[in-house]
Order: sequence, then C-alpha cells, then structure tokens
Amino acid sequence: MLIDSRSLWLAETNTYVIASDTGGPAVVIDAPPDPAGIGALLAAHDLYPTALLLTHGHIDHMGGASAAARGETAIYVHPDDDFLTLHPDRQLQMLFGMVPAGEYSPPEHRLDLFDGQILEIAGLTIEVLHTPGHTPGHCCFLVEEEGVLFSGDQLFAGSIGRTDLPGGDYDTLMDSMARKILPLDDAVIVNPGHGPATTLARERLHNPFLQV
Repeated sequence: MLIDSRSLWLAETNTYVIASDTGGPAVVIDAPPDPAGIGALLAAHDLYPTALLLTHGHIDHMGGASAAARGETAIYVHPDDDFLTLHPDRQLQMLFGMVPAGEYSPPEHRLDLFDGQILEIAGLTIEVLHTPGHTPGHCCFLVEEEGVLFSGDQLFAGSIGRTDLPGGDYDTLMDSMARKILPLDDAVIVNPGHGPATTLARERLHNPFLQV
C-alpha cells in the first residue's frame, strides 16, 4: 500500500494519500485549507481522489475538502461534527479573531461515517472507529491488513488530542482510547493528524496519558 503525507496549512496538519499503487485512485485523509498542497501530494504519485475521509470537523482538517474534491468526490465525515463542518467561518473567527484569506466552505457531497463501518474504496478496506472526545464526531481509520491506523487528533506521539474546544471532553476521549484504540495490536503504526508517526507499542510505554 502506498502512503504519503505532507504537513499543510497554519496548523501543520498531516494530510495523507493512500492507494493500492501509483497511477490510479486514492483516498485522501484530512484536508486542511490548502487544496494546492493536497493536489501536489496526489500529483506526485499520479493519483486522483475517489474519496476524502475527514477524521473530524475542525477547520485544519476539513477546510480544504470541497476545493480538493473539486465538487465531484465524496467527502465522508461523522454527522456528530456537523456543527463544526457546516460553519467553518465561525471556527476561523474563534481561532484567529478574523477570517484569513482563502477558500473555506462546508464539505459538499457529504456521506456519513459511523462506527464499525467498512469502506471499500480505491482497492482498500478501511474500518471506521468512532472515537469521540476531541470532538463528538471524531473518527480514526484502520487499515487492518496493513497494520496502519490514521488517528487524527485522537492519539499523537507522546500525547493526545486537546479537549478544551467546543464539543471536546477529556473523559470521553479516554473512554474512546480504552475501548477502540488500546485493544489494537502493539505493532499497529499510528499516523496522527499532527507530528511524527509512532506505534501503539511505543505509546503504551512512553505516552504519559496512557500510563495506568
């Protein structure tokens, strides 16, 4: 499986493209407000997007989804984050006190994600894990046969997602961690929404939030 990523926009959000091989269909995971950067990542492998999967509705993960999808590619997001995805301008105002120049529009051609959903896209099998806490609709994406988890802002190398923004809740995030993430195999590679990749084994040993 091909996996490539770039850190894009002001928040240095990790955008991933995954595909069975070069020169064909791909899945984009998270789409910050940098459609040109997403396009360059796809073009580097001669790929075209058949779906955009959004781990959650924060602007740095979905603000460029509609532009990157070019109005024709399905965008998947959990409906519990509709209050975020449908009002990107409110998020920008809250974060910056203004709306920076750029394209910010609610994702079009939306399809709902739900827990346990199996997506067969671009020759890949992707399982949806609903992991609320960072946001109510936060989801992680597991490609089990490759041993790879795309964790969004649920789990980072050495840390976890913040829970002090609207809709966030620490206890809910930790419950999601216990029920959906920690039961996975130690060898699973974790590709987070920000920062470097890690493994679940490494996080069990060194992540202070996972020490019990």
